Amino acid sequence: MLAESIASVPVSWWVAFNAFVMLMLALDLGVFNRKAHVVKLREALGWTAVWIALAMVFNTWIGWKMGGTAAKEFFAGYLLEKSLSVDNVFVFAVLFSFFKVPREYQHKVLFWGIFGALALRAGMIAGGAALITNFSWIIYVFAALLVITGIKMFFHDEDSVDPGKSIAVRLLRKVMPITPEYHGQKFLVRQDGKLWATPLLAVLICVEVTDVIFAVDSIPAIFAITTDTFIVYTSNVFAILGLRSLYFAIAGILPYFHFLKYGLGVILVFVGVKMSLGHTQWKIDTDLSLGVIGGVLALSVLGSVIHRKLHPLPAAGDEGNDPE
Repeated sequence: MLAESIASVPVSWWVAFNAFVMLMLALDLGVFNRKAHVVKLREALGWTAVWIALAMVFNTWIGWKMGGTAAKEFFAGYLLEKSLSVDNVFVFAVLFSFFKVPREYQHKVLFWGIFGALALRAGMIAGGAALITNFSWIIYVFAALLVITGIKMFFHDEDSVDPGKSIAVRLLRKVMPITPEYHGQKFLVRQDGKLWATPLLAVLICVEVTDVIFAVDSIPAIFAITTDTFIVYTSNVFAILGLRSLYFAIAGILPYFHFLKYGLGVILVFVGVKMSLGHTQWKIDTDLSLGVIGGVLALSVLGSVIHRKLHPLPAAGDEGNDPE
């Protein structure tokens, strides 16, 4: 049962981990980013390294307390969620560009967006664990969903994303009017006695909806690695906590990762197959999963680097000089 899955570790672990997360979020917003500012590359890379280091320290602790198999499962789950989060980064870049969000306000949007994502994913993980515990056949539904999503990534047109037509924005406009301009870092303003949403709130809602959409894929994916709710939850949280700094670190170079989405598609298909074989004699073990996920990511990045050397991006202002 779900209760048994959650109780597989002491309650104190859940409390301590969530207290740590709240502390880090409080330090992030209240100390390190109290004032709105443009996040520079060096700062983003520094925080990315901090979050990865914290995840690896926690992974070591998992190995000490829960054993080597649990540590491998956490690492595989973290690597999987981290790689899948690159797609979130692309969508964030599209949203910020579409809504023309000032760079100094982007961190606040991502902070509150990820804060909401933590709560939403906790609920989805609990729901997924309950479904798997009570309806074992749901594993094959999740597996099929992952395979279909992985295949669709080969044909996904990233340029077709239009945030202005999203259901979230249309619903927000029906609830309250949206100001045409930004009002600092405010999500809501009162004008002429009437409450207005600012474009910053529209962006935040789109970020939340985007995470829910991606979680529909990523939550089943990590359940293919492990069904231990504590490992599923903590690896997800660590991947999400590092998402803000990851965005500021790599958003500008995303066009260079030409083959990455295909690699992510292969990974999703693989974990879908792994999930479907979990209760058969052909069960795929964690070591092989780690090798496949890491190997596919490495080949995707290497292939992208080679592709860009052979087909460099046009320099700024040269786009119109193509004879074709």
